[in-house]
Amino acid sequence: MSKKARRPRPASKARLHPDDPEASRIPGVDAPPRYGACSVMPISEGLDAKVLVLNKMYMATRVISARRAFVLLMRETAEVIHADDGSFANYDFSSWTELSELRKEYEPDAHDWVKTVRFDIAVPRIIRLIGYDKLPAQRVKLNRRNLFARDHNRCQYCGGHFPTNELSIDHVVPRTQGGPDTWENLVCSCVRCNSRKGGRTPDQANMKLITKPVRPKRNPLIAVRLTHAKYNSWKAFLDEAYWSVELR
Repeated sequence: MSKKARRPRPASKARLHPDDPEASRIPGVDAPPRYGACSVMPISEGLDAKVLVLNKMYMATRVISARRAFVLLMRETAEVIHADDGSFANYDFSSWTELSELRKEYEPDAHDWVKTVRFDIAVPRIIRLIGYDKLPAQRVKLNRRNLFARDHNRCQYCGGHFPTNELSIDHVVPRTQGGPDTWENLVCSCVRCNSRKGGRTPDQANMKLITKPVRPKRNPLIAVRLTHAKYNSWKAFLDEAYWSVELR
C-alpha cells in the first residue's frame, strides 16, 4: 500500500511573536499585529538597534529595540522624533518613510537601515508615544550585565579591566556571613582577586575596594550607549530627575 504524500505546510508570514522578548510591553499598547505587504521584514540587523521612547510629555520612559519601535509606528500609537543640532521635528510613519528615501540618497552612513519589501527605511533614534503620559514605576534591574556596566568591567580590588568572561561577581560581605544579593554588596572581581579574597570580607582579607558599591540612579548601560555618536540625540531627553527605568 502506497503512503499518501504529505501536503507541504504554507510558509508562515514574517511577524513578531507576542511572546518575543524584544516586543516588551508598554502600558496601553496591545500585542503587535501581523505584518502586511509593506511591513518591516525582521531579517535586518537594523532591527536590533536601540530606540529611546518618550511619553506624550517628551519625557524618556525606556529603551526598546527598533523592531518594537516599528510596530508602534505602524500601529500609529507613536511618532518619530528626529533631533538635529538642538532642534527636533515630528514625523508619522508615512512621512518618515518618505524622508528616509532622501536620507538614503544623501546620508546613507548616518543611519541604521531596515529593508522592507518595497523600500529601505532609516531606523529612528527616538520615538514618542502619542497617547501615553505616564512614567513606569521601575527600578534598575539587578543582573550581571548591569553590574558589569556599573563597574565598567573593572575589578574592584586590583583595578584591572577585563573582558566579561574573565570577571565574576563578588559578595563584599560573603553569603556565609549573611551578605545579601544587593547593589551595595555586589562588585565585579577578577578570578585572581576573587580567589584570594575567598569567603572573607575585604578587611579580613586585607584588601580594599576601589569604589564603594551603590545602586545606580539610572541604568548603567545608558551611559555606555551615550558614548556612541549615533545616540547623541538621546542626551536632550535624558533627565536625571525622570530616568530610572530598566533597559529592555
